[in-house]
Amino acid sequence: MAFFSRFFSSQDRTPAPSFDEVLAARGIPLDTPGLAPFKSEFLHLKAEERNHWVDALAENLAGGWSMPPDWLDAQYDLVPEVVPAWQAERDGFWFRHHLEGLAVRVLACGQVMPAPWLVLWGMGADDVLERAIDQLRERSKDQPFQRLPSGIYQGVFKDGRASARLLLPELWQGLFAGQNTFVAVPADDSLLLAPQVLLPKLVEGITARLANPGRRVMATIYQQVDGHFLPANLQDPHPIAQPQRELRQGDLAEAYRAQEAVLPADLGRCAPLGMVRTQQGRSVSVATWQEGAPALLPETDLVAFIAASGKPLGIYFRQTLPRISELHGTPVDLWGPRRLRYEGFPTPAQLERLECFASGEQMASLIKSAQGGPQTPPARPSTAALANQAASGALSSQASSPVPAHLRGLSLGRQDKD
Repeated sequence: MAFFSRFFSSQDRTPAPSFDEVLAARGIPLDTPGLAPFKSEFLHLKAEERNHWVDALAENLAGGWSMPPDWLDAQYDLVPEVVPAWQAERDGFWFRHHLEGLAVRVLACGQVMPAPWLVLWGMGADDVLERAIDQLRERSKDQPFQRLPSGIYQGVFKDGRASARLLLPELWQGLFAGQNTFVAVPADDSLLLAPQVLLPKLVEGITARLANPGRRVMATIYQQVDGHFLPANLQDPHPIAQPQRELRQGDLAEAYRAQEAVLPADLGRCAPLGMVRTQQGRSVSVATWQEGAPALLPETDLVAFIAASGKPLGIYFRQTLPRISELHGTPVDLWGPRRLRYEGFPTPAQLERLECFASGEQMASLIKSAQGGPQTPPARPSTAALANQAASGALSSQASSPVPAHLRGLSLGRQDKD
């Protein structure tokens, strides 16, 4: 039998380092809080597995996370949660992209699970997430969706995590038989559903929920297509096309605001983000870039330029910025939506290479009319002032400018004098 065992078994002859040795090699104290319960499990690991395990332990401690609860307890207290993708990237816990703009994480015993916990438990991410979703499904039984007076439905769950039920579409299948289903999770405790005929009411419900306190998730409306969810593709002249644009732009602005809160001041000046309304009422995003300091530019449709003196220089299509070959934007190493850092500032001659949305004079007139002031030129408009006017929808395009590829189909209306 010993002869045949050589063919059917493969013993690991690599010397296995002891618990004390692997900790000492990485400078981890033996009295680390919460470490003792894992020693018995560690002894069952092979040499390579022990090194991998202690690497995860070191990563967990370096991240400032506590030791995980014992798996025997944690496996019965797992809950998935849905968060904006930028938040998942920022926080650094384990996550998985779920839908466009959304990610799913796991809470274990009320704590968001870091990736090292999986290794310390000896569990795979798929298994843990599946357990969490199964437990959420069990907790969601016999909790019907509530029909609101507007006709749309909302999920009412006592745990305050209605948005997590986005992971369980079987809960509402059949609510709108034969009709397209539209879903929104504006806040952690909110899951709203509507058929296409009630999309205006769904927009009202999203707006009302965003006006109340609570952790925002995503205002964008999602549509269920063949069992999958995608941001609802509502094209003009659909009456909800513009509200959907504004909801998506609001989600993007929320991510950029979160970035602004943590960007070092010495890196540059964050270009304020706002919205500009065209003559036909459509909204496009605009960033205001003022001369005098490096600019951290978000990826908007338009860029409004202001000289160091405060003089408006015009609003241009951002996609045409590469035409100024002398200026090179450097990507900022940060979570969330892309942002470029520019150290220089375009000269008047360089600005002429760009496609114009509004000239400097038109931009100044727009600001003045939006402010409702006297007919004399306003005192140095600041970047914040322009962003506020843009965000209010007070600016409207008057320029005769060709539209770049990424904005084709979004008509700016008649721009000539005829």
